[in-house]
Amino acid sequence: MKTSAAAILAIVAASANGASAFVAPRAAPASSALSMSSSVDDKTEVREYFNTEGFSRWNKIYSDSDEVNSVQLDIRNGHDQTIQKILNWIEADGDIKGKTVCDCGCGVGSLAIPLAQMGAKISASDISDSMAGEAAARAKALGIRNAKFYTSDLESVTGKYNTVTCVDVAIHYPTEKMAEMVGHLCSLSNDRVLVSFAPKTWYYSLLKKVGELFPGPSKTTRAYLHEEQVVRDALKKAGFEVTREEMTGTNFYFSRLLEAKKV
Repeated sequence: MKTSAAAILAIVAASANGASAFVAPRAAPASSALSMSSSVDDKTEVREYFNTEGFSRWNKIYSDSDEVNSVQLDIRNGHDQTIQKILNWIEADGDIKGKTVCDCGCGVGSLAIPLAQMGAKISASDISDSMAGEAAARAKALGIRNAKFYTSDLESVTGKYNTVTCVDVAIHYPTEKMAEMVGHLCSLSNDRVLVSFAPKTWYYSLLKKVGELFPGPSKTTRAYLHEEQVVRDALKKAGFEVTREEMTGTNFYFSRLLEAKKV
């Protein structure tokens, strides 16, 4: 989920300022079509967090609220940059109107809503009922009728769409689950997949370890970094080729963005 943000490493200063530092990987329920049932309790923790305390915090971060500290503002700016890069790509292509888009982990609609305003037919989901509800409320306030928001974990999303997006969600997936997650996203797409993740490099790994030495006072969720090659290999295995890429890095937000199209 974007609310869970796939590329946020809340290190020492983040903990000191009360920003969220993630703690539980999002995994599939026992009924999932994918074999990701080993971390059901972790996923439940993520769902509960983002339906309660986490919703309040991240709803402020992903809005124009002034009730954020400097770390949270930095995260907001980083996430906004990633969203804008995607919108720039899609606007440059000029062919999104009337196309179907599945936004997995939609959060409060940061990406889904502007895509709907560009004319896309949106199906957006989030593991958090509170987040999906907030996204639907924001869309309704803007008079948007071509977007559907509902509650679902990523593995339970079904259907076929022109474009599938999953931005700032992979932070919840352990490395051994990442390839399966990417494969599932690809299975939903007829044309294109857009996915972002926190890249596993020695520098970001070091920042993450330092941050873990200074846990904040609030309940949070675990953060996972991912090797870019693992993501690229999963895309290739599913029959997709990376066509565009970007990197966004602020003080507390690090996100690798890949666009892959079906070969």
